[in-house]
Amino acid sequence: MERDLSGRKVAILVTDGFEQVEMTEPRKALEDAGAEVDLISPLPDRVKGWKSSEWGEQFEIDLPLTKAAASGYDALMLPGGVINADKLRGNPDAREFVRTFFDENKPVAAICHAPWILIDAGVASGRKMTSWPTLEKDLANAGVEWVDEEVVVDAGLVTSRMPSDLAAFNREMIRLFAPPMGR
Repeated sequence: MERDLSGRKVAILVTDGFEQVEMTEPRKALEDAGAEVDLISPLPDRVKGWKSSEWGEQFEIDLPLTKAAASGYDALMLPGGVINADKLRGNPDAREFVRTFFDENKPVAAICHAPWILIDAGVASGRKMTSWPTLEKDLANAGVEWVDEEVVVDAGLVTSRMPSDLAAFNREMIRLFAPPMGR
């Protein structure tokens, strides 16, 4: 049974080079569950996706990162993509934005290469996660128990490996982002 995210506001943080399907499918799942979703980026107007081995579509940004505050959101979703994750983990504002979700005990979902951002934001250590397989050593070196599973939920964080895991990722993300029963 699908959980209701009505009244929930979710941030999706991206920059150019995000794996397009890792943004579009979770965003659709969130919106279908009733969430209000904002696409946030260090770039001011548009971002360009990556489709497997070439540039994909452009997407309008709802809010520039410089004007976004984690306090205005209930949850955060981080798509993967090598280019995207590498650029975001090197951006101090992006790291702080991500870190604040963890400081405020708000749920976060990260897929593919996105856990790189969690390492650089200083929130990975002591967690159990999965990711794109080549991040295994990076995550282990950051103090993460890395596992090769389609989806892992650990203390307010859901992670998945790759686009083929999106059904499980979306399901667990919706569960994690939903308000507790009876609220």
